[in-house]
Amino acid sequence: MALLSPIRPTRRLLTLAGAALMAGGALVLAGSPELALLPWIGIAGLAAIDLLGTPLRRPTVTVAGPSETFVGETALLELDVTPAPARLSARGDWPEGLTGPELVTFADNRAQVTLHAKKRGQWPLAPLWLSWPSRLGLFDILPRVGLDQSVVVIPNIRPVLTGEIDVQARSALFGAKPLPSAGEGLEFHQLREFTAGDDVRAVDWKRSARHRALVSREWQAERNHRLILAVDTGHLTRETIDGVPRLDHAINAALAVGWAGVVGGDLVGLYAYDARPRLWQPPAPGRAAFARLRAASADLSYESTETNHTLGLVTLAQHLRRRAIVVAFAEFVDTTSAELLIENAAMLARRHCVLFVSLRDPTIAALAETEPSGLDRVAESVVAAEMATERRVVMQRLTRAGVLVLDTEARTLTPRLVSAYLNLRLREAA
Repeated sequence: MALLSPIRPTRRLLTLAGAALMAGGALVLAGSPELALLPWIGIAGLAAIDLLGTPLRRPTVTVAGPSETFVGETALLELDVTPAPARLSARGDWPEGLTGPELVTFADNRAQVTLHAKKRGQWPLAPLWLSWPSRLGLFDILPRVGLDQSVVVIPNIRPVLTGEIDVQARSALFGAKPLPSAGEGLEFHQLREFTAGDDVRAVDWKRSARHRALVSREWQAERNHRLILAVDTGHLTRETIDGVPRLDHAINAALAVGWAGVVGGDLVGLYAYDARPRLWQPPAPGRAAFARLRAASADLSYESTETNHTLGLVTLAQHLRRRAIVVAFAEFVDTTSAELLIENAAMLARRHCVLFVSLRDPTIAALAETEPSGLDRVAESVVAAEMATERRVVMQRLTRAGVLVLDTEARTLTPRLVSAYLNLRLREAA
């Protein structure tokens, strides 16, 4: 049997009660105290009639919609209420990883709710507070109804699913293209007859003497580079940009470039650290490696500790026995906090190809470039300009230390990172 719903008096009922109190007081002063209860009896009768004509049983709410969505995207839920009272609305207390409308209105017995996924994780939907007025408007009916559903927010791999990364990677890595001179990152492919315009350094003199004709060595790009995705999960990555934490922007881009590596035949691994190393997934080839990469990145937590770049990057260097492409996602505040980051990234760049990736804060850029309109705005603009200058200084120091730098906005992070990785492959920087 359905339970009865809790009720709350409305402003209309309180107004009638105030009028009854004043009328009763006036009757007492007029010498008719025996009539003072009549207004209250009338209100009680109206309330009884109102409640008898209003559905009070707790309705059932069913939820239809996706149980899984990508971080940064939206999920559309459909709510169905049975039985549905007239003028029904609801208020939801959405979990931390989801945002939705404060007030949900129903048409007949249905309503559509758009939830924005802002953090990874499994988020059970909190109960809804339904609300509908009584027939005469003297009461609000306020049942609390549970929603038996969770929404799982996972890293965004939309560019992978749409085939965008496949097209970009295959067009850049495969097909007839001019190759650079032989060196580290190239492997022998075949011998062919020397033709005019070939690099003389490619001539195989021993085989040419044996065949009594000039023979050139032909090289091709290696397909088994080691691509390591190193992600900083410290407290700075909890900051939100465009409604999504920096960490999730980094994970989304890391998965995109990881898929490009899988398509190109590379071995892809994952490393995460903050105050201490959190995760090490050794580089492995193939789609199975990408599935493990996706599962591992989905479990990375939002840490509140300060990142120890010395311990994190030194530990990563100990894991790497062969030269690798290291794509490092990390954040810093100023030149002082970036000292250890610069020092250890430079140390790592002596043996490996290091691509440092950082997200620009659009708010700071806007404050630094907008003309201030008051003293407070002037102070904000000065501080923002100083932060932007210190950021450029850090990027320049990393570049001078042999580290490749990608400093970009969140909306362009994934395409620019994939392009940078493919350029490294073509240049055979690893």
